[in-house]
Amino acid sequence: MARRATIPDLAAAAGVSVATVDRVLNARAPVREETARRVFEAARRIGYHGAGLIERRLQPDLPELTVGYVFHKEKQAFYQSFRDEAEAAAAGATDMRARALVTFSPSQSPGDFVERMEALAERVDAIAATAVTHVEVTDCVQRLQDRGIPCFALLNDFAQGVRKSYIGLNNMKVGRIAAHMIATAMHRPGKVAVFVGGYRWHGHELRETGFRSYLREFAPQVVVLDTLVNLETRQLTYEATLDLLARHPDLAGIYCAGGGMEGAIAALREAKAPGDVALVVNELTPESRKGLADRFVTMVISTPLGQACADVTRLAALVRDGDSVPVPGQHFLRPDLYLPESV
Repeated sequence: MARRATIPDLAAAAGVSVATVDRVLNARAPVREETARRVFEAARRIGYHGAGLIERRLQPDLPELTVGYVFHKEKQAFYQSFRDEAEAAAAGATDMRARALVTFSPSQSPGDFVERMEALAERVDAIAATAVTHVEVTDCVQRLQDRGIPCFALLNDFAQGVRKSYIGLNNMKVGRIAAHMIATAMHRPGKVAVFVGGYRWHGHELRETGFRSYLREFAPQVVVLDTLVNLETRQLTYEATLDLLARHPDLAGIYCAGGGMEGAIAALREAKAPGDVALVVNELTPESRKGLADRFVTMVISTPLGQACADVTRLAALVRDGDSVPVPGQHFLRPDLYLPESV
């Protein structure tokens, strides 16, 4: 079987750098039309699989769309994957010349999200962000939309009633799924703990609410401990989990409604046998995947990031063209559920 042509192969065939090929493929920066056409001819000549994409980018009659993304926790694998999916969704758009500009907030403070969103405003047609729920963010969204820049809330539904739409999971349902799994997987009667990142994350509150409501309805014998705030950090979650295990020998389940799950996994590895405590976490990362394989994680509830970014691109184009979003207010995605035997 012939080897598939790679980006370095294409760069060599076109007589340009790998960085130039990357700019042509992903519209990261302007490239002279003559250079782009040379790359396209080389792609067609060597059978490069992205030749069609390059050809579409050379069609001047296609409408252009630039979507700005503001994420946080730049070093986390989950948000790195989110960035890659945003760029892939733009590159894969067939009916427009789309590109994604991704930036990261240096912290979870409202002011940092606002600064990043406003910095993108002059360069994009729409903005999608994973910002916290706060009046500063809401006011920023209002200002941007007054300027004709629609804003989409990703994963966490901030600026309700102002932002154009929320795109993400139905977080109340996510909490109920987590509770169902833990109630089913518990090997003995006992207590259950819940971690949230903080109360600026509306999605975490909804997950906690759904979690507790399911257990009240279907497993009233389960005692749910007071909710713990872990600020989505590994170390806090690790220390708090070890403390829970020491104070509650009958702890039978843990649900991490936000980030910091790595700390819970590490604590269970240190103190418990695989499967002794049912652990449900959100988002499939290298560490949660390994936790599943080793049976320290019972289930992962994951956001389909590729679908989320493709939907952002599509909805942003609809708004740009003067149409309304198909479902005003909220655009729910179907969660991906992973069990130890499915990874």
